[in-house]
Amino acid sequence: MDSGPNDFPYSTSSGHTLTVAELTREIKRMFRERFEPLWIEGELSGCKAHGSGHFYFTLKDATAQLSCAMWRMYAKGLRFAPTDGMKVQAFGQLEVYEPQGKYQLIVYELRLSGEGELQRAFEELKRKLEKEGLFESSRKRQLPKFPQRIGLVTSGTGAALHDMRTVASRRWPLAELILRSVRVQGKGAAEEIAAAIMQFSREKHVDVIIVGRGGGSLEDLWAFNEEAVARAIFASHIPVVSAVGHEVDFTIADFVADVRAPTPSAAMEIVLPDGEEIIRQLHQLNRRLSRMTVDRVAYLRQQLRTLASHWALKQPEHLVQLAAQRLDELSGRLKESAIAFHENALSEYTHLSELLAAVSPQRVLQRGFAIVRNREGVAMRRAAEIVPGELLSIELAEGRLQARAKNHDTPELFDDRKD
Repeated sequence: MDSGPNDFPYSTSSGHTLTVAELTREIKRMFRERFEPLWIEGELSGCKAHGSGHFYFTLKDATAQLSCAMWRMYAKGLRFAPTDGMKVQAFGQLEVYEPQGKYQLIVYELRLSGEGELQRAFEELKRKLEKEGLFESSRKRQLPKFPQRIGLVTSGTGAALHDMRTVASRRWPLAELILRSVRVQGKGAAEEIAAAIMQFSREKHVDVIIVGRGGGSLEDLWAFNEEAVARAIFASHIPVVSAVGHEVDFTIADFVADVRAPTPSAAMEIVLPDGEEIIRQLHQLNRRLSRMTVDRVAYLRQQLRTLASHWALKQPEHLVQLAAQRLDELSGRLKESAIAFHENALSEYTHLSELLAAVSPQRVLQRGFAIVRNREGVAMRRAAEIVPGELLSIELAEGRLQARAKNHDTPELFDDRKD
């Protein structure tokens, strides 16, 4: 915002004389109101790192210079060591340093000139690949616990390779490291890195792949921000660990990889088990197993003593005799029960047979009774049911007769053959 002449609280007409501190504070206020945080480009000069961790330098161009201060909390995030002559871009807030009466830039972020365009390209590619699903956590794979062969995609002459080999020999010397030496910066580096990853994936001779290099500027690490590398990592059939730069450095490869390690050394720490720790655990398990074995044997011995002292084992023949006696007793009771059951059943059968014979029609006939049936064989109970002249059948205890009815009142039975 532009300040007009009336914004200044003091004027010559007021008759007020300003102190140096009042004027300086007023200028500081005007700076803060007029200027928001901004980017400024220039050449570094007079770089000085203070023991407190703060960093002081001057930004200059052909016609002017600007004092700058970068507090420790911001200086810790630097990805490069600022030196005189570097062309950089600084982001910060203009302030007035009252003790010396000069203005300066309080720097929040410092980057090499040209990194702004790279950063924009980084963000654009990141959004594109994220939209395509290359960063999905659901597709990231677990690393093998005990890898036998590890594929390394890095420079064959860099410090990163030396660091990884040192860590591997200390943690798990049994692992075999297979190197695909590539350029890690400059023209053609991204294509070499992608080709090495795809070769490991095709051959399937390694259990895990580490892709990485040491630290550097955004431009130095740019090969790991290329789309070709990202897609090679995504398409790999073997889990990939990205180990690019230092802990503060993030690349596209970090987002696509199955695991991101802050440094190449840390990548080897993550991938390989700690051999010394495994040995300690084995010793601990061996001691526990020994204690458990001793305790188990002691317990079984006590159980054996308890069983050996039991009265049953002291008189085994007596136990057998008691069992045999019990068996004889149960056998006799079973035989008695079977005989009693048979006798009861036979008695019940005889009784029922006698009842059945008593009510049998044959018994009735034997007492002098007869059964008269009509032509249809129906037994006649009343004289009224018989039609005069009807042929009847008379059943006796022994044999049958044929007769014809004469009348109802005084039926005169006669043999049909006399008719």
